[in-house]
Amino acid sequence: MDTHFTHLFLLTLIHLLLCIWAHEFLLPGSFLSVEDGSDLLHSPNGAFTCGFNNISHNSFVFSIWFTNTDEKTVVWSANHLHPVYSWGSKVMLDTDGRMVVKDYNGQVVWKNDVNSSNAVQAQLLDTGNLVVKGQGDIILWQSFDSPTDTLLPNQNITAATKLVTANRLFVPANYSFHFDGEHLFTPFDGQKYISFICSPNPDVDICAKQRKLSNTTTIGVLDSWGYFLGSDHLTFKANDWGLGVMRRLTMDYDGNLRLYSLSEANRKWSVTWMAFRRTCFVRGLCGMNGICVYKSRPTCACAPGHEIIDPTDWSKGCKPTFNLTCDDGQIMKFLKLPATDFLGYDRSKHKFVSFVVCQRICLSDCRCKAFSYWEGDGGCYPMSSFLGGVASPEIPGSIYLKLPVTSQVLGSSIPVSGPSELIYSPNCSGNKSKSSQGGSPYLYFYGFLSVIFCVEVIFVALGYWFILRREGMQLIGVRPAEVGYQMITNHFRRYTYKELQRATQNFKDQIGRGASGLVYKGVLKDKREVAVKRLADINQGEEEFQHELGVIGRIYHMNLVRVWGFCSDGPHRILILEYVENGSMDKTLFGSNSKGSHILLEWSQRYKIAIGVAKGLAYLHHECLEWVIHCDLKPENILLDETFEPKITDFGLAKLLNRGGSNKNLSRIRGTRGYIAPEWVSSAPITAKVDVYSFGVVLLELLKGARVSDWASDADEEVEMVLQRVIRMLAENLMLEGSEQLWITDFIDSRLNSQFNNVQARTMVKLAVSCVEEDSRKRPTMENVVQMLLSVDEFSGIMQQYSIS
Repeated sequence: MDTHFTHLFLLTLIHLLLCIWAHEFLLPGSFLSVEDGSDLLHSPNGAFTCGFNNISHNSFVFSIWFTNTDEKTVVWSANHLHPVYSWGSKVMLDTDGRMVVKDYNGQVVWKNDVNSSNAVQAQLLDTGNLVVKGQGDIILWQSFDSPTDTLLPNQNITAATKLVTANRLFVPANYSFHFDGEHLFTPFDGQKYISFICSPNPDVDICAKQRKLSNTTTIGVLDSWGYFLGSDHLTFKANDWGLGVMRRLTMDYDGNLRLYSLSEANRKWSVTWMAFRRTCFVRGLCGMNGICVYKSRPTCACAPGHEIIDPTDWSKGCKPTFNLTCDDGQIMKFLKLPATDFLGYDRSKHKFVSFVVCQRICLSDCRCKAFSYWEGDGGCYPMSSFLGGVASPEIPGSIYLKLPVTSQVLGSSIPVSGPSELIYSPNCSGNKSKSSQGGSPYLYFYGFLSVIFCVEVIFVALGYWFILRREGMQLIGVRPAEVGYQMITNHFRRYTYKELQRATQNFKDQIGRGASGLVYKGVLKDKREVAVKRLADINQGEEEFQHELGVIGRIYHMNLVRVWGFCSDGPHRILILEYVENGSMDKTLFGSNSKGSHILLEWSQRYKIAIGVAKGLAYLHHECLEWVIHCDLKPENILLDETFEPKITDFGLAKLLNRGGSNKNLSRIRGTRGYIAPEWVSSAPITAKVDVYSFGVVLLELLKGARVSDWASDADEEVEMVLQRVIRMLAENLMLEGSEQLWITDFIDSRLNSQFNNVQARTMVKLAVSCVEEDSRKRPTMENVVQMLLSVDEFSGIMQQYSIS
């Protein structure tokens, strides 16, 4: 009896172990079925699950998804174009290594391309990668090599792979993210290859985007920090850049490439980067002859004289209701579509021509269906295709649609972006009814109440408008936020000069002075403390100034001073900035605090400042779609908050540059003596490396606790000579070993009484020496600087824990 129970117990235990095993591995000859809801593979860390995903009442797709999200988020699908039935369907691992998805009738709807005799198991890894392993853990096949619409961290995208967007019904759409024939990353809209960083400006061609055309390598990867790097020099990263966050890069069904981060608190996804900040600027979103407009949300409309082909699918676009021929006898007219453009589909371009000449160019070319005209610079762009249509106040030109003079087109059919919200009001137009010939007497009573109600609504609306007008709260040029994607820049707005006079008590409390203007403390109506900076020597025109401020307003990082808005009233050019409690770093570091309360920065605070400033510069150099060089980094432009977290200010006031290249418009030397890179006074190109040079000088001053200009051995020694002498000395000392490294203690600020981390100090010295190289090509990038400082910080933390234990 005991032997029987022992055997029974062993068999039960083996069965339980096999069940547990089956949740981590799929062995040759075994399968996962649709009917058994527990037939799933789990990654060892529990982050990912693999199995059949129910997409409708009786349809399933073999997929991988995140386990711990509020809504199921699929990252890979095998048979998304051929769902299987809810009964009898399964996925099986054959002994030859092939994974096969079969429908209820045994029909194969998907299989991998493995054909090996040594398959051992299929396993879902912690990275979300489903792999088939052979002997010796050799990977015979992996899902990472055949992505669908999502790229996970550390998953490569190569010339053989691409992200293809699908709508919510798993029907493939027209967009994909992949390498094109020139080895450049690009989305594909079904008809044209277009780089997704392409500007709406037709003048910006592929060379102006500074992409690496001669490249023959095709690879891109999203790393664990939320940073994407492509072999064509395409880079971007999440605004919550750092380790410990679950992320995914998804080509969404609307054609926009978005980077998502998962919140551990509510298990919801948030957008931390997107290719197109405005959905309407996704190319071909409304199909041929369609125009995207902003109402309460991005909406598609047909160009005047066109009608929709399929009301259920806007990607099919619209068709013309008129016949446009090349017959010389056909008389044409032009219909103006204000603030509208068809982006990226110009037949040719002409600069500095009159409107009449532009119109004549289009009339003389029978293939020209419309032309875009920009009055500011006389830009003329004849067009032969209507794809990528957008109506937006951001667009500086208008489209002139070419129509036969006989066509009847109503002005109400012209697509125009509306206000930020649709305002619904009662319909006060009297409706005729049969009772007008002697109907119910109650009709007159209800009609009278309706009239009274409408009058009250009108008075309330007028009163509300009058209050807003008096308080100056009308927002000039503000467009609706796109539904579902609330951007971090939604507080940036334009202020009136009177608002700022009230906020600053007529510019009473001056808290700073710099080369770019005076700074005053103010309090806005919402009780927010702000710094109000009156800019000096701003020579840009109104349009250029607002464009540059619009770019600055979209920049957000914890180590950059937040720009809340601007004022451009007449001669006044003013910035409204985040107020930072401890003021500029020079007052604390150099002991020049006018309040008399000197605070000595400890070593940990100085290293924290170095990391924060490096992160802020790296964000400006490598993430902003319109690349920003600071050009005047110095302690006065580094502010410290109440926890001594650094925040860089005055960024973006220099001319915005094209990514990765020089800008000939920067002919005048910018910056402060002692922090200016050598290329400013030579013929070398101006790149982000000028900020790297300035950062190196700031590092030296953080180490020494004094300005470089105060290190001169005599009064006649130039600051540039002082810096070169110090750098030569530090470079020689870095080569010393053993006890001879005591020079570091002599160099560090004596006020610290030798209380500093030797490894961190040596790293800062080494970085400073490399940052101030005369040859800008030898200087590191700010991303490299951040990685070096963070790695040493982590190492120091580990060593400290080890010493304590």
